[in-house]
Amino acid sequence: MGTAVAVQPIVSCSVVHRRTSSSVVGRAQQQSVVSSFCCNSNEVAFPPFMVNSLVWSSCHQTQRSHCVNVRCSASNGSLASSFQGEVGSAISNGALLENVDDCLLQDDTENVVTVSAKITPHTEQFFASGTEADPDHPSEGFHSIAEAMDAIRQGKFVIVVDDEDRENEGDLIMAASLVTPEAMAFLVRHGTGIVCTSMKGEDLDRLRLPLMVADRENEEALLTAFTVSVDAKSGTTTGVSASDRAMTIKALASPDSKAEHFRKPGHIFPLRYREGGVLKRAGHTEASVDLAAMAGLAPVGVLCEIVDEKDGSMARLPRLREFAKEHDLCIVSIADLVRYRYKREKLVERTAVARLPMKWGSFQGYSYKSKLDGIEHIAMVKGDIGDGCDVLVRVHSECLTGDIFGSARCDCGHQLAMAMLRIEKAGRGVLVYLRGHEGRGIGLGHKLQAYNLQDEGRDTVEANVELGLPIDSREYGIGAQILRDLGVQTMKLMTNNPAKYRGLKGYGLAVTGRVPVISPITKENERYLETKRSKMGHIYGSDLSGSITGHVVSGMKF
Repeated sequence: MGTAVAVQPIVSCSVVHRRTSSSVVGRAQQQSVVSSFCCNSNEVAFPPFMVNSLVWSSCHQTQRSHCVNVRCSASNGSLASSFQGEVGSAISNGALLENVDDCLLQDDTENVVTVSAKITPHTEQFFASGTEADPDHPSEGFHSIAEAMDAIRQGKFVIVVDDEDRENEGDLIMAASLVTPEAMAFLVRHGTGIVCTSMKGEDLDRLRLPLMVADRENEEALLTAFTVSVDAKSGTTTGVSASDRAMTIKALASPDSKAEHFRKPGHIFPLRYREGGVLKRAGHTEASVDLAAMAGLAPVGVLCEIVDEKDGSMARLPRLREFAKEHDLCIVSIADLVRYRYKREKLVERTAVARLPMKWGSFQGYSYKSKLDGIEHIAMVKGDIGDGCDVLVRVHSECLTGDIFGSARCDCGHQLAMAMLRIEKAGRGVLVYLRGHEGRGIGLGHKLQAYNLQDEGRDTVEANVELGLPIDSREYGIGAQILRDLGVQTMKLMTNNPAKYRGLKGYGLAVTGRVPVISPITKENERYLETKRSKMGHIYGSDLSGSITGHVVSGMKF
């Protein structure tokens, strides 16, 4: 029946596997988090963060066969009691352990049982403020997207900042159709001097402006799609003055311009916009076109990187904020622009619905296709969503290695199984499975490369950084749109990740409670889980103080 589970105990348990029916005593009020796992062990002991201050009262329930008999005796001064049944699924901090239900036989030796939990509406340090996660409310230190759109309509500059994991730079951006010689002079004075005009592919094709290099030969760090440079033939001299450059840009923005109106090369650098904009590529090229179009103007933008006048380097935050204040300019983040668009544009379409009998129970599978990239996602729905209130929800990021092959390097597969089991037991809920999120968005190949670096001593964050990849590039707007399409309005969200809460809140959805999804901590995943807690803000319950190391469960079969 496997080896013993060795952890630092506060409650020790003896476990006997048997194939006869058993009774359950087990209504417990607890102040910490209990982790679920399949156990083949003769002995089990839980660490302090799993079990603390148990207060048992009695209930009686008949169990089916194939259950594990667990006897627990408290050793921390709390009321000693007995609990027969199998180790239950993770429950909320301060939750009520109740209704220990039928054991589900997974194979000849492994058993899983679910425990319903009273979901607490608050978890310390987890929930954002009422406005923090609203897509219409700007991130701290930035203006709103609505303010930026108003500035663009007035022919003003807006400073647009990308993510710190990308360039971490700010560009001066304005609508090309409203550019003036004065604006161009300001741009050249405070920027790099390389002035670009972002344009949609259809307009560049109309003007017969090809890429400077083919996509496969593009070695620019962020694959910015430069075309050949141009000057307007009419109304310009050398093409380099502020008035000449303004004339060229206005000609590029005009729908009446033709290819023969420009000479090549020149002093303005058109950039090819990626269809889908910032939702497809979170760059300044896409942001400038999106802002111009959202302001009701021609979808052509002007952009130039801001230089720190002290040393000529690229200006970063907080210097960009100082610059914005000095010149009375709006400053916005591309991340806020992404959220703003996700809230307002329907980006998924439902393609099919079918009954799916699964090992956890019978669900309805809803397939959705993203209009941005064609990726298909699926939602597993249990029961009648009805009025959409207080629906139990899990938004799960695809993890091929963990979900399908059972990799022990992460806890993804366990979280998926626990979520499906909990929804089945609740009789009503939704699990949205988002594809394209492999390795927190870096892809399968890059994830395996990161694993190699982790084996050499880096943690999961350090490995991504060393590969030149974002720490977490997942976006949950598609998941929010799927939930809205299914009729969900308010939800009890199964997650340990505050970013997921912020990524879903505000799209016409409200999160009314959080359910932790706690997996076993093993020697293979302890550093991964500790890094998520210490560097990425994941929260596993207030009773887990300090490092995860020392709470390791070993000798477990998964």
